[in-house]
Amino acid sequence: MQEGRVVTMGEAALHVESITKIYPGVEALKDVTVWFETGEVHAIIGENGAGKSTLLKVISGAIEPTAGTIHIDDKVFTKLNPKMAMDLGINIIYQEFNLVPFLSIYENMFLGREIGGLFLDKKEMIRKTKDTLDRLGIDLDPLARIDSLSVAHMQLVEIAKAIMYDAKILIMDEPTAPLTSNEVEFLFSIIRKLKEQNVAILYISHRFEEIFVISDRVSVFRDGEFINTHLISETNRQELIREMVGRSLNEKYPEREHGHGDVSIKVENLSRFGKLDNISFQAREGEVLGIGGLVGAGRTEVLRAIFGADRIDSGEVWIKGKKVDISKPTAAIKLGIGLIPEDRKSDGLILVGSVNDNISLPSILSWSRFGWLRKKLEKKRVAEQIEYLSVKTPSTAQRVQNLSGGNQQKIVLAKWLATKCDILLFDEPTRGIDVATKQEIYKLINSLSQQNKTIIVVSSEIPELIGICDRVLVMYNGSICGELKSDEFDQEIILDYASGGRDAS
Repeated sequence: MQEGRVVTMGEAALHVESITKIYPGVEALKDVTVWFETGEVHAIIGENGAGKSTLLKVISGAIEPTAGTIHIDDKVFTKLNPKMAMDLGINIIYQEFNLVPFLSIYENMFLGREIGGLFLDKKEMIRKTKDTLDRLGIDLDPLARIDSLSVAHMQLVEIAKAIMYDAKILIMDEPTAPLTSNEVEFLFSIIRKLKEQNVAILYISHRFEEIFVISDRVSVFRDGEFINTHLISETNRQELIREMVGRSLNEKYPEREHGHGDVSIKVENLSRFGKLDNISFQAREGEVLGIGGLVGAGRTEVLRAIFGADRIDSGEVWIKGKKVDISKPTAAIKLGIGLIPEDRKSDGLILVGSVNDNISLPSILSWSRFGWLRKKLEKKRVAEQIEYLSVKTPSTAQRVQNLSGGNQQKIVLAKWLATKCDILLFDEPTRGIDVATKQEIYKLINSLSQQNKTIIVVSSEIPELIGICDRVLVMYNGSICGELKSDEFDQEIILDYASGGRDAS
């Protein structure tokens, strides 16, 4: 039974009725009924694993529901496929873009739908691409290659591609995750134009501040069930959180009250042409060191250089007072360093692999004897991590790709914790994570630091850095331009450094 109510505004662009989706051991959607109106931004929120992405995949034809119906244009469907959905005007923009990097914008726009027969009408395709971009106020050259664009511009191309094919319903999954604040505002201006053109926008996000800015209505999901739909003007953050998690969440960040030990890692004059310029800092046992800055400032590059994932041109890394050579990740792992990457799906996990295999991978050698993996020890260690991190999975044999984003992030954490590493590098640890799982990760980081592990955290969210860190370094254009201790934390000062308004010297 659904416990919520459905608040409607006007004409329905689409509605789903009694949608259920069952996977082996998991009921991902339970008898869900919800309406989406024309010309509205309808936010869909819930914890990771609440069923949001599953519902949108049902609507876009990516997966087939076990039961229920999809209603659009006075037609009723028990299932859709991607082509049927597109023909009905339903388009989805995933976090991972569906673009061919070595082709131009116009070639991507018309891929599979080229104009002309044996001899393609290039001029007409370029003209239509330019008209669509102009309609949305997007200043891009149709001949520009995709791999020359910023992430924000790639996202705009995805939107333009959908609109060119007369999208009536546009699904956006965490659209602002990789964007700067200026890029977010521009995206919102595009969304407002689409609303004026009566496009219904289904908007998944974990960022409450933007939901209240851009949305007209918001629907809450929990554990595969629809809970409630609210007019955004008639609800608030605490009510939505309470419905999402089934309880109130009052404390956002755990308190930090413990000292630091010896210097565990020291970086001196780390440089890479065009990316990093003489990066120097140190971090202590039990310290949570934050690295802030805008997208492209070099934050991720610092972590990847320390982990040996990217080469460096010059500089030194010292671990526990000893100069070390970390030219590849295997060297970093042997030195007790683990990296939780920004893009967990491409860099942190083997998605088609099992939970067991993903957690075990970095530890296989230490769990082996005379070349044979000790299966009982592996099973025990994997089970310990699943319990410690409260990973929700039907079994350790479950493929990681079938888990929610939050549980996938926990698997990345689990594989490094299983190695008992002493230095953990977190790159955007809560990106795409719901509010309750965020708190779990904050508490975990705090707990790890209390175990005298050194934590280095890159985050685009300044309040997050202030809330969980003992000290924050701020980067701008490949350099460290500022450093603040906990008693100096100020959101405006950090942003000023990050935008190049201050100089550390």
